[in-house]
Amino acid sequence: MGLSSVIFILFSTALTVSNFSLAGSMAIKSLISPQATHFSYVEVTLQKPLSLMAFTLCMRVATELRGEREIILFAYRIPSHDELNVWRELDGWFSIYIGGEGVHFHIPELSSMQTQLCVTWDSSSGAAAFFINDKKSLTKIFKRGHIIRSEGRIVLGQDPDAFLGGFDVKQSFVGEILDVNLWDYVLSDTEVQDTFVRKRGNVIDWETTQLNINGEVVVVDVQL
Repeated sequence: MGLSSVIFILFSTALTVSNFSLAGSMAIKSLISPQATHFSYVEVTLQKPLSLMAFTLCMRVATELRGEREIILFAYRIPSHDELNVWRELDGWFSIYIGGEGVHFHIPELSSMQTQLCVTWDSSSGAAAFFINDKKSLTKIFKRGHIIRSEGRIVLGQDPDAFLGGFDVKQSFVGEILDVNLWDYVLSDTEVQDTFVRKRGNVIDWETTQLNINGEVVVVDVQL
């Protein structure tokens, strides 16, 4: 085989691999909140009504806000009260609030580098836990027997103190949130580690869900 034939084969192989990589990539929406406001938020459309006895919530998040500033990461409010919230608290601890009550976890800080964050909870046992970059926290027992009620709204970027309003600029999210998925059951530890490959939520599927963008939130497409 001549040198020219070898070069042609190598070039063709590289081109095929490159095309395969491009074909296998996926663009998803990323939400960027450039500054704190009392009016910027994103409302997420649900795939099905929430009436949860268990859940797994996963997202990617990056922020430069430090521990002296509380941050709302996920808010689900029904007409009367906050039913499911996830917070980075004022003291740097992370919290899950269900039915107006909270449980707190001391886990690694967020940073300007994307963090893969998941939360799991099961009503039958009360078991609740965080995952940070595939590392699982200790498990705590919380709100055993509770059912997360339907007829609410999911908001990213703000904590609604009314059904869709009553926002506080000092609680707003500043940074980037993407790849938010929600399941109505608890994924196994192995499945949680696989969520950032291709596994999509059955209550919120980030690839297909509709987003209602408000205020200064910017939506960009990123390749995974």
